[in-house]
Amino acid sequence: MKKLISWLAAVVLAMGLGLIVPSSANAAAPYCGITWGSTPKNSDVYTSDVITNVRSGRHACFDRLVVDLRGKHAPGYRVQYVAAVHEDGSGKKVPLRGAADLQIIVHAPAYQNGKATYLPKNRKEVLDVSDYRTFRQVAWAGSFEGQTTLGLGVRARLPYRVFVLDGPGKHTRLVVDVAHRW
Repeated sequence: MKKLISWLAAVVLAMGLGLIVPSSANAAAPYCGITWGSTPKNSDVYTSDVITNVRSGRHACFDRLVVDLRGKHAPGYRVQYVAAVHEDGSGKKVPLRGAADLQIIVHAPAYQNGKATYLPKNRKEVLDVSDYRTFRQVAWAGSFEGQTTLGLGVRARLPYRVFVLDGPGKHTRLVVDVAHRW
């Protein structure tokens, strides 16, 4: 009996010191199962397929930005958090609302034979994202020498993912999802 009491006392003491953690205290599951991270993401592919539209959507766990392209070739990209987004060609800073700036470079032009295939009505407000949980602003930074840059102002430096979708038809889409939280 003394051995049992001594053993129980040792276990209680160890738990009190944090040496033994009950199995119910496992780390919390990631938000919505998201494990994306916030490090730079890129694909070095370039395409002559052209950008035709930029749009966005709200989802339960993330906000989504979509860049539509005409053509079946997957575009390359470089997406990363930066201190500031700059215009293609001029290098002029693109001011963005939010606590973090996500630079989205699509390795595809928004022009063909000298004519724009996509040009937003308002470069500073490409889309209305005023009711989004994470997005604060989408700005156009230009299309120059076969690549196009967008600035995405977000609420905070949050996890994101980037991927390419084929279709429908003879189109591809570059998708950038930014989580609502960690």
